[in-house]
Amino acid sequence: MIKKVCFLVAVSVSSFAFSQNNVREKLSNYFDSLHVHHKVMGSFAFADNDQTSFIKVVGFSDVEKLQKANMNTQYRVGSISKTFTAVLVMKAVEDKKLAISTKLSQFFPEIENAEKITIENLLQHRTGIHNLTDEAEYLQYNTQTKTEKDLVGIIKKYKSDFNPGIKFEYSNSNYILLGFILEKVYKKSYAELIKDKIAKPLKLTLTEVGGKIDASKNQAKSYTYRNGTYHLSTETDMSIPGGAGNIISTPTELLKFILGLEHGKLITKESLKQMKNFSDNYGYGLVKVPFNQYSGYGHNGGIDEFKSFLYYFPDLKVAVGSLTNQSDYDNNQIAINMLKIASGQDFQIPNFKSFAVSEVELQQFVGIYSAANIPVKFDIFIKDKTLMAQATGQSAFPLEATSKNSFKFDMAGIVVNFDPSKKQFRIIQGGIETIFTKE
Repeated sequence: MIKKVCFLVAVSVSSFAFSQNNVREKLSNYFDSLHVHHKVMGSFAFADNDQTSFIKVVGFSDVEKLQKANMNTQYRVGSISKTFTAVLVMKAVEDKKLAISTKLSQFFPEIENAEKITIENLLQHRTGIHNLTDEAEYLQYNTQTKTEKDLVGIIKKYKSDFNPGIKFEYSNSNYILLGFILEKVYKKSYAELIKDKIAKPLKLTLTEVGGKIDASKNQAKSYTYRNGTYHLSTETDMSIPGGAGNIISTPTELLKFILGLEHGKLITKESLKQMKNFSDNYGYGLVKVPFNQYSGYGHNGGIDEFKSFLYYFPDLKVAVGSLTNQSDYDNNQIAINMLKIASGQDFQIPNFKSFAVSEVELQQFVGIYSAANIPVKFDIFIKDKTLMAQATGQSAFPLEATSKNSFKFDMAGIVVNFDPSKKQFRIIQGGIETIFTKE
């Protein structure tokens, strides 16, 4: 459902400045190239000097009907919803309906350690409340409608992972509970609160709580791309993510949201300062985001096959937003390239040349691989004539050949180099290289 947050990696960039028209055209070509090579479908926008100055849309909102997406197509934003929920919580604090020291036991005493867990703990993922989406059983009910009673029942049955306050551990359960708490203190639905306290003040017409996807209303479906075909994803019932991930929007409206937050149109500057109370790089529904010497804030997300990010850099006065409904490419790299262009710098468009390796040749790589002093093992196997890799406890991912023995997985920035003679492979991610040997 809602993917765990990840952090933007700082990169070195050329100091050479290009004309704004040229760099924007290059960025547009970049997204065209990503789409032509089936790396992404989606919508992208950035603002500089706090004004939206770039919009690009590629691909379909509905592949089956060949319905192209446009700038008003709504996408599921996933965990960017957590920032919306945190803003509503700070609004409730300003309205004297909550305090960040308020205990969870005031609303859900049946949850383990509720008398020790504060609203602030929930906001910062420091509760120990187990993440319901980490469990295998989640995929048995995530397409079904669930009530508050159902979800609280699921959350409370899991044992606490740690004592409240001692560490950060991302859990969608925290923000599902915050959504319910907001409904109780305001006596309104979460959907009404989003409309009344965020959409209306900012004049957002395409940002709302989502329901069942309706392509006829210009709402995007999500897909995977395998063996030359787009495959429709299953659809999470939006009653489940709630305050953790049930909002739909567009990149341009997300930019208006984060700029409105920055400029005091939703909550006070003091409340926003509290939201930036980062601990382990996570504040109140905000991630601390580095880019070169600059520091920004925002959130990313994922639900079904939708992926997203929304970041703002106060010193640069630059905001970037992305919503995709199919992606086999590293979202982090897209964000970096958008930030480069938004700040007038150049970037390199990748080469997507493919390399054909026969299924017979792929067989030599198949097996279980392990590494010394690392608890994770890799299962390398073939599915639908594609080489796949699956780490212990994680989802399988496809490996795309770049040479006879080298493969990549662009979505996570992974490179895998096999050495059949030694029955090993080297996996490289984020500059870290690890050797795994076939058992």
